[in-house]
Amino acid sequence: MATSIAAERRLLGDDFTAVAPSHYPALADLPAEEVLALARTLREQRNRLRGMVHANRRASRGKGEARATAGNDAALTRRKQVYAAALKRVNHRLDVLHGQARRAWHAAALREVLARKRATAAQHPGAGDSAGMGMHAKPSRKRSVRTDPREIGRVSQFVRNAQAKRDR
Repeated sequence: MATSIAAERRLLGDDFTAVAPSHYPALADLPAEEVLALARTLREQRNRLRGMVHANRRASRGKGEARATAGNDAALTRRKQVYAAALKRVNHRLDVLHGQARRAWHAAALREVLARKRATAAQHPGAGDSAGMGMHAKPSRKRSVRTDPREIGRVSQFVRNAQAKRDR
């Protein structure tokens, strides 16, 4: 469940100054190095409070050292949740920043590769025969016997005459 900024101020008191930059109008203006430093600080505070909550729970069960408890367990848990939520916001901002940097790096690398590709001469083999003016007829491999058209008519007339002779 989200905690309002006013509730965070009440829970943390003077420690709110460590969490204040993790809220979004301020977080978007921070450079990447400061966001990284803020994440380290928030992580340390969250881990410290988590250890205190863990020690209190062990002491209440009678398993841990019976030293003075650090305070109310519910209040410590809420404080730890405030730091965890702040760390979550900061980690998301780091992911966004790293994504932008990664995309910029990949774009630069792709531009460099494209420039190298365009700079090299194309090494293509010769194209060989091309269509040119279109298809050409292949000469037929069949043996062609050219018969004189007058010979065809002469033979036909000879057959007609022979048939007429038989019919008489």
